[in-house]
Amino acid sequence: MKERKSLRHLFGFFFFLVMITVSFSAAYFLVSYLFSLFHFQPFNYLQHLITTILGFFIFGGVGFIIAKNNRSKQIHHFQEVIDALKRIASGDFNVQVEPLRKVDPFKTLIDHINHMAKQLKQMEDMRQEFISNVSHEIQSPLTSISGFARALQYDQLSQEERSHFLSIIETESKRLSKLSDNLLKLTSLESSNHPFEQKSYRLDKQIRTIILACEVQWVEKEIEMDVSLAKVVMVGDEELMNQVWTNMIHNSIKFTPKHGKIRIHLQQIENKAIVKISDSGIGIPKNEQIHVFERFYKADKARERSKGGSGLGLSIVKKIIDLHEGTIFVESEEGEGTTFTITIPPND
Repeated sequence: MKERKSLRHLFGFFFFLVMITVSFSAAYFLVSYLFSLFHFQPFNYLQHLITTILGFFIFGGVGFIIAKNNRSKQIHHFQEVIDALKRIASGDFNVQVEPLRKVDPFKTLIDHINHMAKQLKQMEDMRQEFISNVSHEIQSPLTSISGFARALQYDQLSQEERSHFLSIIETESKRLSKLSDNLLKLTSLESSNHPFEQKSYRLDKQIRTIILACEVQWVEKEIEMDVSLAKVVMVGDEELMNQVWTNMIHNSIKFTPKHGKIRIHLQQIENKAIVKISDSGIGIPKNEQIHVFERFYKADKARERSKGGSGLGLSIVKKIIDLHEGTIFVESEEGEGTTFTITIPPND
């Protein structure tokens, strides 16, 4: 930074010398030409005096023109900055202001404006996508509820058909309720006001309790459970971590076919709790694995929809793990299953 400033000063001094030299050289040749034109030969002192005065006038005139031109450009450029800020304030974030030159005094300000516009545009794109996703997720069950409620008005329906339609309406209503609950939970987790109550508890007992709570689902699909839980004591928000293991185990059961296998291993390495949850399910394509923790993202939209998912479960898991300063990674091969590795660092 200091070197650049020194170079600018050196360049300015050099430019000043060039301007002085050019101005007085032009004055000298102009005075000499005029005197020769009129065949007038004054004293050397008078000629030097006239040359000096004319040189200062030329120097001042050129300097005035350059300064006026630069000022005009700066005023125009400053107006561009004002217009850009007005556009940003009105919600138009497609703003890109270019500096006049590399050493433009407005360059730092312009860089910050361009960065702000870029960040705001990304946030606006995310907001629009969020609204679109929520609208889509809400519209689907509402369409089903509306359609089957209308169908129930026909007297020709048998009792079996009525029961079937009512069952679908109940399922879609629960789906709407779960979506609303997950949205509220995710919004709360992303705010700074969400309660985060840490305490010491047995992580292995917590995971084992949730596995047993899901017993009906994995027994119904005749899934083999390979569970290995070392004794681990962690410090964290027990209620939030309950949500993590519930979501992860439910997902594994959901996407594991009948007679499949789920492995849940917990161990402690260098004071870190490491949990691996693997299944023999449908797997996730390589190009989609980086998106699995995004809100509303579904690796297989058709199959996920049929299973009643909203694409928020893993987003909630990721947020809770982040709050605990942990990490979560996914490894998967299509048709061979998926492994999630969660690492929780020690908390003092």
